[in-house]
Amino acid sequence: MRLYEYEAKDLFSKFKIPISSGKLASTPDETVRVALEAGLPRVLKSQVLTGGRGKAGGIKIVKTETELREAAAALFKLSIKGYPVDKVLVDEVLNIAQEYYLGVTIDRANYKLVVIACADGGVEIEETARTHPEKILKLSYDVDEDFHSFDAIKVAKFLGFSGDQIKAFTPIAIGLYNFFKKYDAKLAEINPLVRTAEGKLLAADARVSLDDDALFRHADLQSMGIEVRHEEGEMTPREKQAQEWEIPYLDLDGDIGMFPGGAGFGIMGNDFIQYYGGKPANFMDSGGGPTPERLAKMLILLDENPQVKAIFGARFGGISRCDDFAKGVVMFLKDHGLSKPMVMRFTGNMWREGMQIFEDAKKENPKMFEKIEYHGIETPIEEIAKRAVALVKEVK
Repeated sequence: MRLYEYEAKDLFSKFKIPISSGKLASTPDETVRVALEAGLPRVLKSQVLTGGRGKAGGIKIVKTETELREAAAALFKLSIKGYPVDKVLVDEVLNIAQEYYLGVTIDRANYKLVVIACADGGVEIEETARTHPEKILKLSYDVDEDFHSFDAIKVAKFLGFSGDQIKAFTPIAIGLYNFFKKYDAKLAEINPLVRTAEGKLLAADARVSLDDDALFRHADLQSMGIEVRHEEGEMTPREKQAQEWEIPYLDLDGDIGMFPGGAGFGIMGNDFIQYYGGKPANFMDSGGGPTPERLAKMLILLDENPQVKAIFGARFGGISRCDDFAKGVVMFLKDHGLSKPMVMRFTGNMWREGMQIFEDAKKENPKMFEKIEYHGIETPIEEIAKRAVALVKEVK
């Protein structure tokens, strides 16, 4: 469960982490008023539960009142990755000498907490780790271990700090670690941690993701208006529709619609698509023993998604039967129609019966199956994934 920047900073400040002096605004007029009262120049930062604000034009430095009014109006009309901007943080413009990265996360493979630091802040830490791993420091801790001053000093020296800078950095590092444990976080990062020309260290930005299953333990968060929400951002219209239909569904940023059987087969299908060079547009789970009506609704979510260029369907019949899967597809074709090319595969329980349902429906109405390729157990799932990726290229 992700927090807004302003929420994360408010919590950071309670752990002796110095933050930039920003104030929240909810309308263009309020943004103008807050910025003028604080004094220009100011930086206006869109508050959305997703990354990439800067690249999307969601962060603007304003030096004059004219720039301020124009930027405020533009930001509240902006949508970043499909999420509209309805809050802006009016923040101070920092005189930056250097930017650093500092974060705490979970090493799921080894069941450890990990403190990560890098002297190159303000960039994608994953890319730095891939291209220059020597620039990244990682320190691992058991979940019941504390982070001490000597640990913080080790990190500070790695970042190149000395003297008073180490003294300033130590409570920041300890505070971030303690915050992470206190609030059952999955990720807590300061990127960038800024050293100003005046020698101050400040959290210029904050990204925090909490475990929403542990929210009940933190009444203070609920009093701040922080309640269970979507991990990346507000729910998309399709995710809301899927929730109403009780279909587990998550929008992703690819262009291949995923129409799987259960969750395990769905995860495997997403992995296959990625492996062969494609990008899934969603994750979806049909649930155990889905009805044809439920399966038809799943296809509606994919076919009406403008991002989807092709659909990958794969059913491994176990508890769920392949003939029911086929009935759901035929029901969808008759009631809704298919606008995207789709490739499918049946295997497992009642797969031959499912194939026969398709054959019979195709004989009855060949045009209904013009955009569908379907295969049985004789075709490896890898070939179906490759074909789905190829279909997208054909559409493009």
